[in-house]
Parts: sequence; C-alpha cells; structure tokens
Amino acid sequence: MTRQTKRVAVAGPVGTGGEMAAVLLGRAVAFRRALGTWFAASQRRLPWRAPRSVYRTVVSEFMLQQTQVETATPYFLSWVRRWPDFGALAGASPEEVLREWAGLGYYNRARNLHRLAGIVSALPALPRTVGEWERLPGVGPYTAAAIASIACGERVAVVDGNVVRVLARLVADGREFRSNGDAVTAFAALAQALVGGDDPGAHNEAMMELGAVCCRRQGARCGACPVASFCAARAGGLAGRLPRFAPRVVEQVVVRRLWLVRAGRLLLCRYAEGARRLSGLHELPLAQGLVADADGELAVLVARKRRSISQQRIVEEIVSMRWSAALGSRIAGRTDLQWVPLGELDAVALSGPHRRWVRELAGSFLALTTEAQGAFSGGVQ
Repeated sequence: MTRQTKRVAVAGPVGTGGEMAAVLLGRAVAFRRALGTWFAASQRRLPWRAPRSVYRTVVSEFMLQQTQVETATPYFLSWVRRWPDFGALAGASPEEVLREWAGLGYYNRARNLHRLAGIVSALPALPRTVGEWERLPGVGPYTAAAIASIACGERVAVVDGNVVRVLARLVADGREFRSNGDAVTAFAALAQALVGGDDPGAHNEAMMELGAVCCRRQGARCGACPVASFCAARAGGLAGRLPRFAPRVVEQVVVRRLWLVRAGRLLLCRYAEGARRLSGLHELPLAQGLVADADGELAVLVARKRRSISQQRIVEEIVSMRWSAALGSRIAGRTDLQWVPLGELDAVALSGPHRRWVRELAGSFLALTTEAQGAFSGGVQ
C-alpha cells in the first residue's frame, strides 16, 4: 500500500456577513413567503415526499447522509417495498439489511437504521421531538432536526451543506471555515431565526432544495432563484466564491487485491463485526500477506479500479496469481477468508464497489474457455 497527500485550496473574500444577516432577518417574513411559494410550485417529486410518513422520512434521511438524491432514490424505493414500516425492518436479518444497502456505502448507517427500527417498533408511541430522536442509534443533531421538523412538525432548523451554502451567500459571509461542521455551527442561529410559518418541515426542505437546484456549488443559477433579491452575494458578484473552506488534505492510496478462483469458487475476505469500516461485509482480499514473489508467484494485473472513502482517493489493483502449496497454506491459516461459489455471489454482502467489480470480473471470467479461465485466474484451477 502506498500513500500520497495533496492539498486543495479555495480562495475567496473576507467578511462575517453580520450586517447582512440583520437585514435578512428584518425581511424574514417576505423571504419565507417567496421561498415557500417557489417550493410549493417547483419542488422535485421525490418518493419520500409522497406519501409522507415518519418511517419513510427516517429511511430517506439515513440514506441521504453522504449520498446524492439521484443515487439514493432507487435504493429507497426498493427498501420501502421490501420493508414498508419499522416493524418489517426490525424483523430482517443483519445480512439482509447489508445486502439491500450494498452500493450506498457508509454501512454503519444501515446497521444503525436496523437497530433503530427494532427500538422504535417496540415503543408505545413514535418519538416526536429532536431530543427523543437523538437518543436513537445513528441519529445526530442534523438527522434528528430533519425528522422532527419534516415528519413531526417541530419548529427547528435543519442545516446541511446546501443550507450552509444558501445562508453564506444570502449574507455574503466570507469567513473561512475549517470544515462543514464548523460552518453548520456558525450558521445554526441564523437558520433557526428564519424558521417560521405553519410548516417548518416544508421551510427546511425548501432551503435544502434551493441549495440543491439553484444555489449550487458550481454554476449557481441565480437567474432562477426565487430569493435572488434577498442575496447579498449575488448583489456583490460573490456567489460563486462562497462559502469558503480551509485547504483540505486528500490522501492518495494504492492497494493490491487478489482475484483467485478455484473449482468455481472465488476467494473473498469478510471484515470482522465491529470493524471501523465495512463491518461484516466482504471484499476481494488484500494481496499483502498472500502474494509472495519470493515463492515464485508472479502477480498478474487483471484490473485497476478507483474508489473514494472520506478523504482518501484509492486505486485498487486487482491481481491474479499462480496456485501453489505455499499460497494454499497461507489461505488456510486465515479465518477471515472464505471460498464463495461464483453462482452465489449475490447472496453475499459485498461492499458497493467490490460488488460491481466482482460481478464484472466474474462475468468476464465465465465467458472464457476453460484454458483461458486458468490464465485469467493465474494458474491451474
């Protein structure tokens, strides 16, 4: 495994936006009216918005953590068809839940959602307030506020990256933030002061929707914005430069994975329960500790893939190798390794990237002649 880091810098103006925040709050009623009218007429038809329920809101909020709407939508539809309420989800096995989640990443979300369903389905009544939701697995301040406002009507602001961007531009706040979390904290009071009207959930959704479709990170559509007349950044020509974040470190990582098929079975590694990442999931095993050039085993590159996890940009080199007694001995000594028949891979909970890559490589492998399969897999099968 090799590592390399680089810094990504963002430049912009300086200013706290305090004066403009006061101006915005002075026009809060008119701002909410303009935003609400636009949202009522133009909101995206997302499946968790109709029909609305606490359960569907909870599932969507868990899925939308770290995931784009376009990616989450088909997963949401499949999920609620299979488990339409908390009780149905509580009755699922952890393996079923992970398989259904595979491809969305950040798998602790799935485990926490499963645990939450078990707790909520046993309660005499659904939680209603931010405080009640925050006591449940996987529910932090943002998710609790989203559920409590959207599904339960509590007058509390929801502040995510979209809302940070909208507020920073509305008040032309040019401060540099160390992280999105710091920016959320900085704008929490302003966001809360803007919440009003009879439907705080709709206001929160409208703010997030505005950031997603108009006040975008790149290519802000100021001409289509329903609250452009309230925006200090637009008036000053600063919209494309706000908000500002400190340079972040991106780590470049290269790892090698082993593709090995014997007797129609693929070698996979299962991460231990409780692992920091990918707990209980399967991936192709790391070649380190299995591939030993000193034993005369030449690793042949069969694919090079890329993935991102948090601040890491990872290149995964998938290699095959010739079978040997030494390799068999090393595999036999590993309790985390297992052979899975190629025809049963869909029954295994694989991480999202490896699920795609394994299907692709398995399809290529099965399309080959027996002799070619041996070469593809690195030797005699």
